[in-house]
Amino acid sequence: MPALAFNVPTGVQPEVVAGGSHAAACGASVEPAAGNPPIIVLESVSKTFDAHGHRVVAIDGVDLRVDEGEFVALIGPSGCGKSTLFNIVAGLQDADSGGTIRFGGERRKSTELLGKVSFMPQRDLLFPWRRVIDNVILALEVEGMSRSDARARALPMFAGFGLSGFERHYPNQLSGGMRQRVALMRTFLFERPLMLLDEPFGALDSLTRAMMQRWLLDVWQLHRRTVLFITHDIDEAIFLGDRVVVMTARPGRMKLSVEVGIERPRHADIRTSAAFLEIRKTLLAAIEEESMKSFLSESV
Repeated sequence: MPALAFNVPTGVQPEVVAGGSHAAACGASVEPAAGNPPIIVLESVSKTFDAHGHRVVAIDGVDLRVDEGEFVALIGPSGCGKSTLFNIVAGLQDADSGGTIRFGGERRKSTELLGKVSFMPQRDLLFPWRRVIDNVILALEVEGMSRSDARARALPMFAGFGLSGFERHYPNQLSGGMRQRVALMRTFLFERPLMLLDEPFGALDSLTRAMMQRWLLDVWQLHRRTVLFITHDIDEAIFLGDRVVVMTARPGRMKLSVEVGIERPRHADIRTSAAFLEIRKTLLAAIEEESMKSFLSESV
């Protein structure tokens, strides 16, 4: 498939590369710019499961690169292997042999990444018996930091996460959006080179979700962490990401990589801009094509 491109207003220059070559689409084999190596590079990474005697290929030959300070959003149809990829990068699952993972420039097995990245799954997973302050410091305590030192490190961050005054509340006293902010604060406190966020706003209503997206961008601008963000929401991916990567229907491969190119800071009204809508059109076409393949394969 030839490379895709489109014109946008001056000053906003998204770049789209289609997945005829997976490495070219996702930048896996491109030499990094001078300076620090990419945070993580995946080359030809696959994962196969045995389901009741049947071989199921969840992801196949995935190539992906995430540079330092980059916010990469990953989208794809249901069942395409996004969560499997998340678990491999988080160090929770082994990848099949034959692929390569480089983290901070060094070759690693997938399970060696456990503890080297911070991650937040779809649910907030707050402990109901721990107060908010003690939920956010959980990872620090697990690493051996004393509770008093961990609390001292966490307390100055409460204002920035919109949680001042709620330090001693319990999770059941918080709204859904506040619980997600607690979980995100816990993830930010566990300072690692790469943050993985798996649909953190998926369970929220649309208004709260939009507010949380704007809030997350503010927090990200302040801390500038490297983020791999999984979502089903195309608008969310464009609004948040420096780059949006589209996965194919199962077995998941990298179909398309789009450089968003919209200047930051971003405000809610960019969702109706010509540049945003043009990127959305391209991504929607790719997602609909892969979703139809997934639907047809399940109907057979």
